[in-house]
Amino acid sequence: MFQCFVEVVAGSDSLSKQTQLSGRCGSSSSRSCFEVLPEGFGRAAVRAMTMGDDTPVVTSLVLPILIRPILSQLERRDVVASQTLRAALTKAEQTHPGLTYELVMGIIKKGDIRDVNMNESILRLQGAATDTDLIEYRLNRTEDAFQELNKKSASLKRILSRIPDEITDRKTFLETIKEIASAIKKLLDAVNEVVGFIPGSQGKQAVEQRKKEFVKYSKKFSTTLKEYFKEGEANAVFVSALYLIHQTNQIMITVKNKCE
Repeated sequence: MFQCFVEVVAGSDSLSKQTQLSGRCGSSSSRSCFEVLPEGFGRAAVRAMTMGDDTPVVTSLVLPILIRPILSQLERRDVVASQTLRAALTKAEQTHPGLTYELVMGIIKKGDIRDVNMNESILRLQGAATDTDLIEYRLNRTEDAFQELNKKSASLKRILSRIPDEITDRKTFLETIKEIASAIKKLLDAVNEVVGFIPGSQGKQAVEQRKKEFVKYSKKFSTTLKEYFKEGEANAVFVSALYLIHQTNQIMITVKNKCE
């Protein structure tokens, strides 16, 4: 597992790069960073920056977005070992939430990979995760309303995953923000369509509560964007985007639990 992980995180030559934070910011700033380009991930790589405070949302996303794709690569070499690790890590994460995050950070430390911004890295890797990696966030019901919700949730997360690549280009990023706003509205519309299929008032209330939480974090995301254009703090945008992904996942899990 350690060798496979290191191949993903540090298997390629590190490249120095300056990330320029521009736009209507008080002042421009730059940070030295490097990229690694693991096989199968294309440009969705771990990019290092000075890491801010760890956030709980990152710990919830490490297993589906980082670990499972690694295990999928391992499966090409050893199916039994991959499936055994997948089952063990999934059970361990359920019992001790955040365990896989601690595992990853331990491996990063052992591999002497410094200054990794996990917020940016996980956000990037979201765009490379497959339906198989994110199976618990997909609905199995065949009705159009459920399949539409699958599409809208995946679309929003895919757009959010582009933020690290596009945030430094003001014109492009403003267009991306418009896409995000549209994707949020479409997701909420899809949730409303699904609510009618949910049996019982308690189930409906549970989904409505998830929707309220999603709206709350959508508003926080909007506020964070305004602050970014004033202060140029990209990491805050990454964190806020991850919370939106997490809240999207929570909607999908709740709908799945109440309908399947």
